[in-house]
Amino acid sequence: MLKIKSLSNDWGRFRLKDINLEVEKGEFLVILGPSGAGKTLLLESIAGFTIPDSGKILKAKEDITSYSPENRDIGFVYQDFALFPHLSVRQNIEFGIKDQENSKKRAKDLASFLGIDHLLDAAPLTLSGGEKQRVTLARALATEPGLMLFDEPLSSLDERIQEKMRKEIKNIHEQMNLTSIYVTHNQAEAMFLADRIAIMMEGEIVQVGEPENIFYGPINKQIAEFVGVENIYNGTITEKDDNLAKVNIGKKDIEVITETAEGKNVRIMIRPEEIFIGTEKDKNSKSARNQLELVIDDILDQGSLVRLELSNSIKLIAYVTRKSLSELDLEKGRKVYASFKASSVHTVER
Repeated sequence: MLKIKSLSNDWGRFRLKDINLEVEKGEFLVILGPSGAGKTLLLESIAGFTIPDSGKILKAKEDITSYSPENRDIGFVYQDFALFPHLSVRQNIEFGIKDQENSKKRAKDLASFLGIDHLLDAAPLTLSGGEKQRVTLARALATEPGLMLFDEPLSSLDERIQEKMRKEIKNIHEQMNLTSIYVTHNQAEAMFLADRIAIMMEGEIVQVGEPENIFYGPINKQIAEFVGVENIYNGTITEKDDNLAKVNIGKKDIEVITETAEGKNVRIMIRPEEIFIGTEKDKNSKSARNQLELVIDDILDQGSLVRLELSNSIKLIAYVTRKSLSELDLEKGRKVYASFKASSVHTVER
């Protein structure tokens, strides 16, 4: 549906470096990355608000690189709503619809679909943040675009409204059979919405894959740290039996599942939520091949979960529920056992 070939664009603080990306018809692609990565510049280049220095943008095999925004058949949902304050909700939605005879019906139908039909005659300044975002969505959808672009549309809303709007956006995408590209730095948002995620850092697309592959199989340390992998170690594969291997990381051996050969230097990554904490060693466990004896250095309350900082020749981060903290009587200085499966350890060659 959309194909980006070797796209580069330098705007001083923000730049795109040789971007290659494809989006299939009906797909929901999320571009995830830290602030300043160039995510918005990429959307603006696709929309035609900026012309790239080099490269091509193909939509349905048609080269649209030099087309003006109004000729690209693309809807754009902004972070700051970008509604016209002097126009009513109805007029904002109708803005840009070429078929004026059916514009009022189209606006009313979309407003009804999005649950804002009672606001059609209201002014944007009287609306809540969630209502403004629904109007912005309706306006973007009004022209029946072939491609929808979302530039961090929920970042200015409070958390409760964000959760509700995520569900609505996903529902709209599915019911209207849209093709969508959605920019965010919010990992929970990306995980919930995406068919695939493209990780963007310093103007480059560095990894593309399904959400599970991104969050549980990052290809390098920088991506791993960004997506919340807090346990990262360098080691060497010392033993190998089929795909089951031992990785020595100093004074500890970690069992992993990997195709990497014996003797290779690797980096292993363990997500903290994959680690089970107990106060006794489980001698009968067959699934958790790794059981490390550690000491609690610190306990940090993070709301519904509690972060444990552990050590004993290596440092390890794990999370437990507040209930588990109480039931296990966990406190600083207490010895615990951290257990995790070999399949929970992601391995990349160094």
